[in-house]
Amino acid sequence: MRRPLIGACVAAAVLAGGGQALAHDQGPAPAPDMAQRRWLAGDHHVHSRFSARYEPAPDPASPPTAVLGGDGRYPIATNAQMALKHGLAWMVSTDHGGPNHSRINRDQAYPELQRSRLEVPGLIQFYGMEFDTPGGDHSSLIMPHSHDERELLFGIESQFSKRDAHPADPARDTEPRMLDALRHMQALAAPPVVIANHPSRSAKGVAAWGLYSPREFRDWNDTAPKVAIGMEGAPGHQASTLKPDGAQDPEGHRGAYAGSPTLGGFDQMTARLGGFWDSMLGEGRRWWVTSTSDSHRHYSECGNDFWPGAYSKTYVRVNPRHDDLLDGLRNGRVFVTTGDLISELDVTARGHGRRTPAAEVGGRLRIRPGQDVEVTIRLRDPAGANHAGRTPGVLRVDLIRSEVTGPVADRTTAVNPSARVERRFTATDWRRQGEYLIMAHTLRGVTDASYIRVRGTSTTDLEPAPDPPGEDPWSDLWFYANPIFIEVVR
Repeated sequence: MRRPLIGACVAAAVLAGGGQALAHDQGPAPAPDMAQRRWLAGDHHVHSRFSARYEPAPDPASPPTAVLGGDGRYPIATNAQMALKHGLAWMVSTDHGGPNHSRINRDQAYPELQRSRLEVPGLIQFYGMEFDTPGGDHSSLIMPHSHDERELLFGIESQFSKRDAHPADPARDTEPRMLDALRHMQALAAPPVVIANHPSRSAKGVAAWGLYSPREFRDWNDTAPKVAIGMEGAPGHQASTLKPDGAQDPEGHRGAYAGSPTLGGFDQMTARLGGFWDSMLGEGRRWWVTSTSDSHRHYSECGNDFWPGAYSKTYVRVNPRHDDLLDGLRNGRVFVTTGDLISELDVTARGHGRRTPAAEVGGRLRIRPGQDVEVTIRLRDPAGANHAGRTPGVLRVDLIRSEVTGPVADRTTAVNPSARVERRFTATDWRRQGEYLIMAHTLRGVTDASYIRVRGTSTTDLEPAPDPPGEDPWSDLWFYANPIFIEVVR
């Protein structure tokens, strides 16, 4: 689904330098300082030259030959340098491949990651992979930073990745096998995080699911709720609609979603109001959304991709440590944005008349039956230009609300009829303090368990529209925050 290499698009890769491994976050983690946590942007889906292309061996009984740089393009340190240049504070290196790729990750990618940690110390770098998901598509697998992260990931990939075995083993490519993998991960002393990538890229239409389905994600989340935590809300490959010179490609699809298009750059599982994401949240599930580059090759070299951080960012509210970043992802302290539409987003909910702490993004608020809930939204709409040299502005912010009704009887459910826009804010509804927009709304007499979430856009579209081929990705920008759950204590 990526463009072939042709003519002038072939350029020499920059080689990674040497150096010794740099240890990060050694020793016991301090207690988290809630007051000092801040929004840090990152990307959990970045490929390097260790995402290989495979050529058949002369002997059919032998495994194919891995060609480094044939799928992913760049050394890990190059990705890290570009991530830092484009405003990221953290990055996950996520390579994948065919037979015996687990050995490439262990023996070649990991030492280069250690050198990159030394050469680019300003960026928090995680070890991980894009898991070739049994019975599904791909998923980001993020390892906790530890002395044995290399061997732990090797154990997961070599045992469970559906493409790692040679000869190919059809038994690996089943949904029950993925549940076995999740049980294995959950049983580790320090479990990794798994986030489903481009969940609807293989769909053929609205709710015409492909390699991933709503039932599958419910099974994941039930099996390992601290491991299987969510999905890419905005997939990578957002430069698929651009030619190498930056002109629009009328045949390109944002995200490489040729079967069923993205909506405002976001996957239909996230973007459809009252759709799959709302159905998961309506059960009370902690199922979060993120945004990535899926960077393999920059569009100027006939790829489909922006550099990490140049277009999509996943912001996590954390202290700048590996452990707190994983904690932030697991607990939904996350918002996502495209085109640097915003750079901070604080949503708070507080029970009226009570001196209890306000709940924030990813959190939980407990109230008495019939109590009012005061919601405040404060976001930063940066004045500076984004990486396209444009200065987009927030035109509207939506506060979305839904009841939480518990587990659904039909696990294929992908709708939540109670999800609705509670309030639409425009410039007449907020006050501005420099680059910050501040707005408020009161939920009157809340009697039932519910959640709220926030989204916003640079467009006038009331709902994100299907993205046509050749759309300029910089002209259609959105942001989404993960929810706050409201519990009514009777």
